[in-house]
Amino acid sequence: MGQPFIGQISIFAGNFAPRGFAYCSGQLLAISQNNALFTLIGTTYGGDGQTTFALPNMSGRLPIHQGTLSGGGSYVLGQSAGTETVTLLSSQLPTHSHSFPSNSASGTVVLPSNAVIASTSLGPFASGAATDLVMNAASLGLVGGNQPHDNLMPFLCIGFIIALEGVYPARN
Repeated sequence: MGQPFIGQISIFAGNFAPRGFAYCSGQLLAISQNNALFTLIGTTYGGDGQTTFALPNMSGRLPIHQGTLSGGGSYVLGQSAGTETVTLLSSQLPTHSHSFPSNSASGTVVLPSNAVIASTSLGPFASGAATDLVMNAASLGLVGGNQPHDNLMPFLCIGFIIALEGVYPARN
């Protein structure tokens, strides 16, 4: 392997950052000790720009390329977004209904096989044709509890490292 470019990010399977590299964990570095890297990334990922700057924080993040999306939105270098958990609100669910097959005739059977809910006491079920029972949210009851759920795709933890030393990249 040749010399990496200063600021080049690589994936590394080891449990340490090799000499000349650092984990991309958002840590602050002194500008005075990493001037070449600071000239390349500045305070894009944090720091005060006077004495410190930050490395990218890839912990729990997926890298995506900067630029404009076909739909018009854009992602800028250093932007961080997304969440690991999400709580769905009823306003985020598509409008839908739930039918509940029933029959207004008297019940004639005790077992539900090939039958629907009936209206009176000869049995709880009727074997006649079904019609939809109109129900509201109060009669159906709410489920859930407004608790967040995981919003993570399947993943494998691996290290992202950034080159602190190497070849200073030339511009095109």
